[in-house]
This record gives sequence, C-alpha cells and structure tokens, in this order.
Amino acid sequence: MTAVAPAGIRFHHGSLVLPVGAVHTTPLGYDRDSVPIGAPLPLAASAELVHRLSGCGEIVVAFEGKLGDTLLALSGVRAVLDWLRLRSVRVAVRAVGPYAGLIACTGLITQPQATAPSGWRAVIGDRTGIEAHGSEAAVSLVLDPAAPPCWSSGGRAHPNLPARHYLALERRLGIRLPGTAPFAPTLATGPNKLVEELRSVGWLGGLTIAAITATSWPERKDYTAQRYITLAEHIAEAHQAQARLLLIGGNAADGLHITTEAPRRHVQALRLDGMPADGLVDLFPQCHLIVGNDTGLTHLAAMARGGRDGGGPQVIGLYARHSHSKWRTGLPHHHAVATNLSDRMHQGDLCPVRDAIASDTDVHVDAFPPATLAQVGLELLNEVGR
Repeated sequence: MTAVAPAGIRFHHGSLVLPVGAVHTTPLGYDRDSVPIGAPLPLAASAELVHRLSGCGEIVVAFEGKLGDTLLALSGVRAVLDWLRLRSVRVAVRAVGPYAGLIACTGLITQPQATAPSGWRAVIGDRTGIEAHGSEAAVSLVLDPAAPPCWSSGGRAHPNLPARHYLALERRLGIRLPGTAPFAPTLATGPNKLVEELRSVGWLGGLTIAAITATSWPERKDYTAQRYITLAEHIAEAHQAQARLLLIGGNAADGLHITTEAPRRHVQALRLDGMPADGLVDLFPQCHLIVGNDTGLTHLAAMARGGRDGGGPQVIGLYARHSHSKWRTGLPHHHAVATNLSDRMHQGDLCPVRDAIASDTDVHVDAFPPATLAQVGLELLNEVGR
C-alpha cells in the first residue's frame, strides 16, 4: 500500500512488493524461484572465494562502524553461514567488536567454539572491522552499503539493503541459498531489569509509543521531542486514552539518563538517553508503535521481535533525503514516510551523498507534519487490531 499524504509526502507500507519496472534495477541473472536450494546457479561462482571459504576453520564477524549499516549488513553474514551449512563446512564462528552482543541476539552464531579447528580464517564485516581484525585472514569480505545494486528477479525488485547483501553473496558463491525475502535476521528479546522496572511503575501499560530522537545528522534528521509529543497527543486523542511516550536518545558519555517530561493532557513522556542497544532490543517489542528518523536505532526497532505477543511493534521511518526502500530492513512491519526527494532517490537507486545530488527544498524531516504522521500511525495500529 502506497498512500499520498499532504504536500507530496508518501506513505510506503512495509509489505509492498515492488515490480521491476517501478525502480532502477540490475538483473540478478537467474530466476531464484526456479532454482532449487543448493543447486548451482547459471552464473560462474568466484572460484577463489569458494576455494578459500571451503578451507576456513574460523569465521570472524567484525563490525566497528555505524549501527544501522551493521544491522542491515547482517544478511550478508547469514548468506555466508547458509553457504557453509549447505556445503557441510564445519567452522568456528565468533563475533568481535562493539556489536558482538547484538549479533548474538540474531541467532546467526548458534555454536560458538572457544578455539577454531585447523584451516584459514575469514573475516566478514565493514571496512573498519576488517582493518582491525583481518590482517591475518585468508578471506576478507567487506559488506559496504554502497556496493550492491538493487537486484531484480522474477519480475520483482529487491531494493532493501539486507536483500542486496544476501543476493550479492549468493551470486558470488554460485549456489542457490535458502534465504528468502526479507532476508534480514531479527533480534530476539530477553529479560531486562530496566524493562521490568518500567513495567512495574506503569510505563509499559496501555498505549505505548516510542520515538527515536537520536540521530547522526541533527541539522537534517532531528524531528525534535516536541514534534514527537505532538504526534503522540494526536494518537492518544483519537484513541481516547492516555499514551506513554518513550523518547529514545543516543549514547550518553556518562551512561544512562532517565528524565520525565512535563505531563500533557493525553501524554506522559519519558526520556531515555544512553540506553545500550542490547537493552533496547528488549524494550522496543513492548511498544505498540515506534517512529524514528533514518538511523540505526530505528532499524534496531524494526528487527527487535518478542515481548507482548511474540511479535513486534509497527515501525515508521522518516525519509527526507535518502532512498526509503534501500535504507529499510524489508520486514513487513517496517514502513516509510518519505518526501518527493526520497522517492526520487528510491526510483533511480541514487544516493544524494555518493551521487552528489544537490539539496532540494524537501530535505528535512520537518517536512512531515505531526498530524500527518499520527494519521499513518493510527492506520497501522488499527490494522494490527483488526
């Protein structure tokens, strides 16, 4: 479902399937649906990569860069591990770096071993992680978000980054892997002391909304706490209920800070600044709706599953300048509200930074009126309730 909102703003539902003709794509080179799992592709594999991975005794997963890039690249790790399982190659797998705990939440690393069996070492990660841990590796696989194109196969486009990474490695490894859309792994929830404390004082009871105030680009992506509060007020009034709003900030230099905003008629707001990402994995599934700018914590919210009903919240990403389809998880509950510029970046598979696209008039997230976002949120909440 793609809906038109005021002032050229568009809502893109997470379950939308894009036909090939709607966006600029690169043909995958084969129809995945017609190739059995484990069968060779009608494309030549990268012989050297296959040779070296087949002789590996250890896989090191090493990401040190941006959280969002890391989360969206984990499908590439999944592709390599799927290939190793299909080939019955036994390896030790371990994650290192600041995201090792988050990667463990995905279940990708199911049998960690203390010592690696004999063989080469392969390192999979971003450029910073490879530089830190790949000096003695026989294989270094860099998962760069700028590298894989928007693939198309069987009349369908695969624009999101998890699909791009997974399919790019499937092509290089030369056999049909078992993964299917949306390809992104999810993060499993678990017990958390702060979550239990918030629940005990009533913060996670009733209608609970979270808003991501953290951003790496405040001058373009900061929607502001006040706009989020206004959005929550619209939703609460429509529901004729009191809403709890969690304002999720970024890392604080001196740890977690929790502060209470002045109560409103329909909204009570709580600021959580500096909460560790693995704690947010446990917190986000307790929410009904999450809204955030195009940033790592919004991707994290979409990938966090469990909590109230074993599922997760509806997540709305705000896309002013970058492609809303590329910079999403591809999961059906991860939606987008986008400007005209974001839509053009999506259609042409462009990046305003990489492709030096000049600034336009609709490049800030303040292009989205809180009342418009509230209406989108209400439609999603009603959809879940049906």
